[in-house]
Amino acid sequence: MQFGIFTIGDVTTDPTTGATPSEAERIRATLTIAEKVEEVGLDVFATGEHHNPPFVPSSPTTLLGYIAARTERIILSTSTTLITTNDPVKIAEDFSVLQHLSDGRTDVMLGRGNTGPVYPWFGQDIREAIPLTIEHYGLLRRLWRETVVDWEGKLRSPLQGFTLAPRPLDGVPPFVWHGSIRTPEIAELAAYHGDGFFANHIFWPPAHTQRMVELYRQRYEHYGHGTAASAIVGLGGQVFVRHDSQQAVREFRPYFDNAPVYGHGPSLEEFSSLTPLTVGSPQQVIEKTLGFREYVGDYQRQLFVIDHAGLPLKTVLEQLDLLGEEVVPVLRKEFAIGRSPEAVPAPTHQSLLRARREHDDGQASGTPGAP
Repeated sequence: MQFGIFTIGDVTTDPTTGATPSEAERIRATLTIAEKVEEVGLDVFATGEHHNPPFVPSSPTTLLGYIAARTERIILSTSTTLITTNDPVKIAEDFSVLQHLSDGRTDVMLGRGNTGPVYPWFGQDIREAIPLTIEHYGLLRRLWRETVVDWEGKLRSPLQGFTLAPRPLDGVPPFVWHGSIRTPEIAELAAYHGDGFFANHIFWPPAHTQRMVELYRQRYEHYGHGTAASAIVGLGGQVFVRHDSQQAVREFRPYFDNAPVYGHGPSLEEFSSLTPLTVGSPQQVIEKTLGFREYVGDYQRQLFVIDHAGLPLKTVLEQLDLLGEEVVPVLRKEFAIGRSPEAVPAPTHQSLLRARREHDDGQASGTPGAP
């Protein structure tokens, strides 16, 4: 099972000091956080994509390419790549380059985003969000898998004799996660193609996430990719951890109360009881995170958001130390206990490459049942 961090890259005033980082400071802090993710032994760093203030990650692959040069082990991903407003050709090119730069330590999470105005900024109509998602992703898959692409759709100009350069590393496209908070069509799309489904999970009650993941698992099996238990699931989560739980609550409360997304709404206690948000001791974080398996089954990737709402870099790095030293090692051990034999490992470039070679060898030898 993979554990990591995802960031939304917000530039938010610290409510306890009144200090607001510059955009440059926020970008540099994100780089420091990514390096710390590797240092403390986590597996994945992922960044969102936003094109409006107060966010800075408008060019995720630029950021991840820089991080690739400064790390050796972690998987570099997005927590949203906008499949609706980005051109599929550019997505294919950018992530193929990132694959080569990172020696395969790359995957991608596709999503529609949550900012309506971004659609006209990139010449698209928000009323076509789902058709754009389906059409653009269909083209993206072909660009990564076919040497010469002739294509015509309804929402983009046609392609004639197009060849992607560079080709995906080792001929293996990046693994694709489809991220969603509330849209069943996205779970259906992930299941249809046998891709991963990532339930953002940080704003909604467990029953909602359970329904979305169950739908994805059922449809994954329906389309013949494997059993429902073997479907590939990721979850978001949100934590603030200190050794003393009361200290954690006192320290995090002003950030929660003034957060751009959920501030001035339900209380910290109410939100924690209704959603996966965990503010407390390492043991409390462990117990609540282990509880996710009770309603989604065995899953492959757990990402936490820890750097939002104006939290200073020093505090974020302290969170990472606690996660790396006291939380994730226990989660790895406990999630392995009783894990279903049908639950596959989280995909990596190497595992996908092995699967492709086994498939090619099976076809060459005429092995019965070769995929």
